[in-house]
Amino acid sequence: MFMMISQAYGRCAPRRIIALCFTLSALAGLSGCYGVAERVPAPPPRAVAPQVAPVRIHPPLKPKQEVASWYGPGFNGRLTTNGERFNENAMTAASKTLPLGSHVVVTNPQNGRSVEVRINDRGPHVRGRTLDLSKRAAQKLGITKNGVARVEVTPAAKHPAMVAPIAPSAVNPSTVLESHI
Repeated sequence: MFMMISQAYGRCAPRRIIALCFTLSALAGLSGCYGVAERVPAPPPRAVAPQVAPVRIHPPLKPKQEVASWYGPGFNGRLTTNGERFNENAMTAASKTLPLGSHVVVTNPQNGRSVEVRINDRGPHVRGRTLDLSKRAAQKLGITKNGVARVEVTPAAKHPAMVAPIAPSAVNPSTVLESHI
């Protein structure tokens, strides 16, 4: 009978039969590996404590000694580094190192006067000077006559426009109900 099959299909019949047997046995073996996985219920969510950012306590900032000058005439109306027009009557300043948009308190130690200015430009472009004040800020500090003065610069604690009003109950503790304590 083997001869009859091989004559009917030619010389490759034994190879085809072996390949067919191998394929069928492989499929039979793999069918035993196949199964439907059981559904395992997801674990219940764990209670997570709310995350609170750590509070950093910074030491009080020491005033930085700088040499300030002022500018105004000839620059009024020109564009500053941050794109706004320079106004010599605004409380602004130019600095080489302070971030644009930051607020600093500038104090003249000779007379004790202080002003808060916003950094909106880069400069001064004169060697030995580190801060250029607007004309109005220089007038309030009393340095327009000399043109240049040693000043103390400290970052402003909080910009007044960004401070929220204090709630009445926070000002007067007697208005807080006993049940809330």
